[in-house]
Formats: sequence, C-alpha cells, structure tokens
Amino acid sequence: MVKTVNKLSAALVAAYDRASIPHHDRTISVNPLVAELATWYEKFRTAMDYHEDEVILRTTIERILKRRLILGGSGKSVAAPLIRELVWARYFPDSTIAESQITQVSNEIDLYLKLEELVNKKHRVNKGKVGEWIFNLLSSEIEHILKPTDPKDIMSNFIFGVFKSRVTITDDTEQIKDLQVFIAVRRAYANDDLALLRYHLFKQYFEKMTESNVEKIADHFPEATKQIEDQFKYAARDRIYTYIKKQTIPFLILDDVLRKYRGKAYSIASNQDLINSEILSACNARYKAISGKVRRAIVRSVIFIFFTKAIFAFFVEGTFERIIYGKTLWSSIALNTLTPPILMIIVGLLVPTPSRENSMRILKKIDTILYDDPPLLDPPLIVKKKPNKIDPLLWLVFIVMWILTFVLSFGAIIFILTKLHFNPVSQAIFMFFLAIVSFIAYRINRTANMYILKDKKENLGSLFFDFFFMPFIQVGRRLTLAISSINIILFIFDFIIETPFKGIFAFFEQWFLFLRTQREKLD
Repeated sequence: MVKTVNKLSAALVAAYDRASIPHHDRTISVNPLVAELATWYEKFRTAMDYHEDEVILRTTIERILKRRLILGGSGKSVAAPLIRELVWARYFPDSTIAESQITQVSNEIDLYLKLEELVNKKHRVNKGKVGEWIFNLLSSEIEHILKPTDPKDIMSNFIFGVFKSRVTITDDTEQIKDLQVFIAVRRAYANDDLALLRYHLFKQYFEKMTESNVEKIADHFPEATKQIEDQFKYAARDRIYTYIKKQTIPFLILDDVLRKYRGKAYSIASNQDLINSEILSACNARYKAISGKVRRAIVRSVIFIFFTKAIFAFFVEGTFERIIYGKTLWSSIALNTLTPPILMIIVGLLVPTPSRENSMRILKKIDTILYDDPPLLDPPLIVKKKPNKIDPLLWLVFIVMWILTFVLSFGAIIFILTKLHFNPVSQAIFMFFLAIVSFIAYRINRTANMYILKDKKENLGSLFFDFFFMPFIQVGRRLTLAISSINIILFIFDFIIETPFKGIFAFFEQWFLFLRTQREKLD
C-alpha cells in the first residue's frame, strides 16, 4: 500500500537518499597482517578504558593525539600516522580513507593548536582545562572529517525536529529549551560523551573555525566554554533526557532500515507494506545482536575491572594480610576475584529476548513518525527550570531516608562479610568491587533492554531494586569515573608500551612493503 510520508520525514528520507560523493583520490592502504595484530591490540586496549561503543572511535583519536603531541608536533607530523593507526585497528576499512583527508586533518590539528596557544596567551586560564577542551574538540572534529556523512547525525537532527516542539520550559527562553532538547537527543540517541557534546555546542556557538576567525574565537573562548558548561548543569536536563530517551527505540530501528536502503529510501518509505516487513526484520536482527553485544560488554568489563582496579587492590590486600596475619588469606582474595565475573555471567544469563508484541509496538510508533503530522508520540513534556520547592521538613525526611538506604545496603553486606571473618581491608576491597560491578552490570542490563518499549508502571521488584541496589550503582559510577581519570596502568599503556608497540607495527609494515617490492622485481 502506498502512503505519503509527512513533511519532516520526507526531509529525513531525502537526506538518506543523498549518495555519498565517491572520491577518486589515492587512499590509505595497510598491510593485512599488521592490521590483524593492531586490531587485537586495540580490542584489548579499549576494553581497559570503559566507554560506550559509540564513542570509542573519538576516544581512540584523542588517545593517539595525546601520545603523539605530548612532546610537541604539528599537523604535518601527526595526521598521517594517526589515520594509519586507525586503519590498522580497522576503525575504517582498508582503502576507504582518501589521502586528501590527511591534509584536512593536518590543517585542523594546526588550527586547534593555534587556538590553544592564543587562548593561553590572551587569558589567565587553567591551561590544563584549556588543553582538555582542545583535545575534546579536535578529536571530535577529526572524527567528523573521517566520517562526513554519518547517518547518526542525520537521524539526530530529525529527532530534534520532532521533539523540539513537544518540550516546553515554562520559565526559560525558547533558545535554552532548544539547546536542552538538542543535548538530550545527542545523549539519548547518539550516545555522545561530554567531548562530543562540547564539540556540537562549540560549533553552534562559533560555527566553523577557520584561519580568519580563530583570533575572534580565542577572544571569546573562556566565555563560550563557561556558557556551554552551564548547559550541562541545567536543572531540568535529566527530565528532558529521560522523556526523549524512552522514545528513541523506534528511531534506532528506522535508522537501520533507511541505512540499508540508502539511495532509494523514499521509495521504500512510501511503500507501507514493504517498510513494515523491513521494520520487523530489522527488529529481529537487533534482537539477535543483543546477546553478542552483551557478551562483548561482559568481556570488556571483566578486563576493565581486572587491569584497572584488581591488580592494585590485590597488592594492597595481600600486603596488609602479610603484615597483620603473617600470611595471605586466599579465601577472601578468591571471593574478591570471582565475584566480578560471576555477577557478569549472571547478568548475561538474565538477558531477555524481546517479544513479537514489542516489535509490533515499535512498528506502530514508526508508522506514526513517518505518516502522521504531527506524530502521535508520548504526551508533550512541560517542565520548569526551577522546580517547585519541597517543604523543608519533607526534604529533610527524604534526605534521612536516602541516607538510610545507603546504611542498610552497605551495612547488610558488611554484616555478612564480618560473619565470613573478612578483615576490614578485605571488606573495603569487596565493597569497592561490588560497587563498580553493580554500576557496570546496570549498564549492561540497560544495553540488554535497549530495544524493549516499557510501560510506565512501577512494580514491587523495581521499587526493591531502587531501594537496595541504587546506592551501590551510584557509588560505583563515581568510583569508575574518578579512578578512570587517574588510572596509572592506562598511562603506562599509552605512553610507555603503546609508543614502541606502534613503532614495531610501522617497521614491519615498511619491511613487508620492501619485500613485496623486491619480489615484484623478479616478475
């Protein structure tokens, strides 16, 4: 059956239909054996630094930039080896990055280094904070140079167009509301991290940075970054994010279908029977991929916990026990060692498989997104920048109850460990691990349920979960973020191990090229 898509969706499918312009430049090609070794190394390295899949490319670019610029450098010396490392690790297929893109990346590196120099010269600022911003912005810019027509950005802009009229902030401006909706969409759909969010807002504030306006940007850099950071602390941000997040599932499935039919997206969108079949097929493909994604997340999590936390913890626990007891208590160490993987395995076994009814609900949502004007989604959200004040006495009661949840949750575990004759250090390490694993398990469970359209009803199980486990999850989140930022093991990998390791890759790639050249002389 033929149906007419609404105006906003017509613009969406037209954007998917625009075929990417083929380039005829020379491309970057690497040795397949070197690429295989580099890929395995990169999988191991990224597992040690826990990030969402969607931001791994950007964080890898930032990591390489820091390593290559720490002792000085320029766009000319950094751009080509940076891109070659990305192709080695198969972030991009062989022979898909044009050599002309190296020039673009080189120019951007020089431009951002110039911006950093100008900002530090013109203003009395924290140079460390400026450096953090520059690496965030530059790594995001390079990702967009290497992926100029990413459908993720096309769909994000479409979702923003759908929801900007469905959110109202009664006591703030339309501009601030649009910014908050934009941030919520990038977080909820694109899974942007802080660096990418900074980049998108920075581009909106200043537009494209060039040699002609870099001085002006440097003049207003402190003011701009402060205003951007203020948006991330906005009081109503979480309510807007939650409202949009729970409605992103149909857009993920729609994106799968439109990506598959890039170049003829409009014809399939106009054929309701065909697109319905493709939507159900895309749902099933996503469901089948959940188990693999969860398994990868579990493996990465175990590696992350062990190599960034466990080695240090075992060293402290073993040393303490030898000093106090004259021996190592292997029972407590074994429990601390086995708890993380066992909890991860349990999470993996409890992964739910979405039902066909879930697929039909997604199908109905996509139908209204494409054909209804306006789409019949959840009721509009109306919020206040400053929420209504809670009665001080009631607020005090809530604070006491929240503290009580922490005391009961952690107290119950401490009581059990005491009964098992754990010493204070072993108890602290166990709690340390349990908090981090609880946070990671929560994220994995969220990944496993990411395609399930849930109802709004609270049940007894969810209330019990919030009461008992939420303290562990919150503490685990803070520990994971704090310790990751000062991880000595990652510093050793990035600046002591990785530099010579990548140098060996480059040597062998040149050696293989030399051998091939000598072999060709014999033909």
